[in-house]
Amino acid sequence: MNEWRPDKLARRLPNLQARTRLQAAIRQWFAEQGFVEVETPILQITPGAEVHLTGFATDWEAPDGEEEQVRWLHSSPEFAMKKLLAGGLSRIFQFARVFRNAEDSALHHPEFTMLEWYRAGAGYETVMEDCAAVLRLTGARELRWEGNACDPGATPERLTVAEAFDRHAGVDLLATIGSAEKLATLSGIAMHSDDTWEDVFFRVMFDKIERKLGMGRPTILCEYPISMAALARAKPGDARVAERFELYVCGVELANAFGELTDPAIQRARLKADMDEKERLYGLRWPVDPDFLAALDHGLPDCSGIALGFDRLVMLSTGSRHIEDVLWLPVR
Repeated sequence: MNEWRPDKLARRLPNLQARTRLQAAIRQWFAEQGFVEVETPILQITPGAEVHLTGFATDWEAPDGEEEQVRWLHSSPEFAMKKLLAGGLSRIFQFARVFRNAEDSALHHPEFTMLEWYRAGAGYETVMEDCAAVLRLTGARELRWEGNACDPGATPERLTVAEAFDRHAGVDLLATIGSAEKLATLSGIAMHSDDTWEDVFFRVMFDKIERKLGMGRPTILCEYPISMAALARAKPGDARVAERFELYVCGVELANAFGELTDPAIQRARLKADMDEKERLYGLRWPVDPDFLAALDHGLPDCSGIALGFDRLVMLSTGSRHIEDVLWLPVR
């Protein structure tokens, strides 16, 4: 509380000044790359497509006396930015304020800043190169978290999810798909009676893999199982995995990227499947944005996109211990 007090603000000020400098450098870099900075609405019909996230809802009171409509604070500007791609823009980025309920820890805050960008006509390997460039823009000698260090100028290691499971958990991941029992047994991870394969997957990731990624140099963890990439296209030549990657630094996930799915029929089916799973797990389902579906029907160009946690990047570049150390004023 009272984070505005002069003594508390003064302690955060060096981090906040670094935040401002980094944001300016990123904006300049994107401008040099021919990107357009956009701003899309925070209020949306749906907060996103994530199964395990909790959203913030509000009521829209129409001035003409019509029935109130539920709107959500978005968890990502993804759907809105893809509409702009369908409208003809080709390179766009945004510093978006986004919202995720029930999140509060050293690395999580209910309101935070997402740096999101999209490239039409480019594969997700190009976005991997973008990530390396953005890390270099920090100007830091090293990125730090919990006593670990990573060189932001080093070429990122590229590691498939299957390779990570083999290296750190001793498991042939793709051979276990669909069998939670097999994955749990081979990885030595405890399993609950109602666990799905994905439940066990995430437990292995948390217990044995994530904290080992991005040590010394960044890690690009790619080719996620297709069931974990509702908005990504399948990898050509191997439909078991998707063109999805996450960027890790010092064991911290910084970004999530896709070679974007553009087929409207497949996208509809995946969104429905995810909402069915959300309802099964949490008794809640979010509506699907019909305008997003209309944009897909109109035609989303071949494209790739990424969402990067800007606050986390500032944390790592300043060696901060808590996300609130890099916020002008935290939510309290």
